[in-house]
Parts: sequence; C-alpha cells; structure tokens
Amino acid sequence: MSDLQLEKLRFPVGRSATRDTLSEAERVSFIQVIENLPAEMNAAVAGLDDAQLDTPYRADGWTVRQVVHHVADSHMNAFIRFRLALTEEGPTIKTYEEKAWAELVDSLTLPVAASLGILEGLHARWTLMLRHMSSEDFARVLLHPDRGLLTLDEMLCLYEWHSRHHVAHISSLRQRMGW
Repeated sequence: MSDLQLEKLRFPVGRSATRDTLSEAERVSFIQVIENLPAEMNAAVAGLDDAQLDTPYRADGWTVRQVVHHVADSHMNAFIRFRLALTEEGPTIKTYEEKAWAELVDSLTLPVAASLGILEGLHARWTLMLRHMSSEDFARVLLHPDRGLLTLDEMLCLYEWHSRHHVAHISSLRQRMGW
C-alpha cells in the first residue's frame, strides 16, 4: 500500500486544521456538525453485525466498535474541557491515553448502543451550550499539556473535524467492503 493510500485510510477527511478565531457563520456550521454526530454515527453503524463491528477500518487501526467507543470517550472529555474553560480562568486540562482506553474491555466488547446513547445525550447538552456561547466565550482558553494554549474556537474546530473524521472511518470501510 502506498503512503498516499495509507494517508487516505488514516485521514479520510484530511488532517485537522484549527484556527484560533472563527466567524459566527463558521461556528454555526461547526456546531451543526457536532449536533449531527449522533445521527451520523448511528447511520454509519446501522445494520452491522458483531463480525463487522470487530473489523478494523484499516490495517493496524481500531475496529468499528473501538471507534464508536473512542468517540464517546473523546467527546465526553471535550465537553468537560469546554465547561472547565467556561468556568475557570485558563484551566490546565488532563490528557488521557486514548490508545490504552481503546484496549479496555468495554471498548473491545460492549455493544455500540451504549456509546451511541452517550453520544445522543452528550451532544444534546453540548450543542445547547455551544449555541448559547458568545464570541467572548469562544475566545476563552485552556491549557492542553501537549498542544499548549487553545481557544474554545480552536477546540470547536478540532471536534468538528473529529466528528467527521471518525464517521468517515466507518463509512469508508463500509464502502470498501460493500456493506
């Protein structure tokens, strides 16, 4: 497999690109992607059996099941990070070992319905919060130990991309496999 083909499998919507300040129209668009993620993820896994859910989206990649559980893990962390940045001055957030989390028993074996339910409730709350944030709120910052100081606009960019990125992992696998 060529480097270009591998890159396309790893990053089906391209690599993430964030900006520290977004326009109001961009925010509205990005929030819509976050709002739609639960329905998009549900559609991406609809009708898949356990063997399909346990298929990696690429060689040395996570299984579909792990991807769904990872998105729930990641977006729970993101929601909390937004709340910390909105209620504290420049909080330092905690990172987590996403690869290790993906190897825990729940990520390997639990039906995806558990994480799909988390995403539904979480994204309802997150979207409401995002829609009520002001430009000043989106300019608030948090300190990521690996990425440095990030505005909430940058975080919105990241999670809008993250939503599209992982749904595309599953939908592109389905297309390649004819599911």
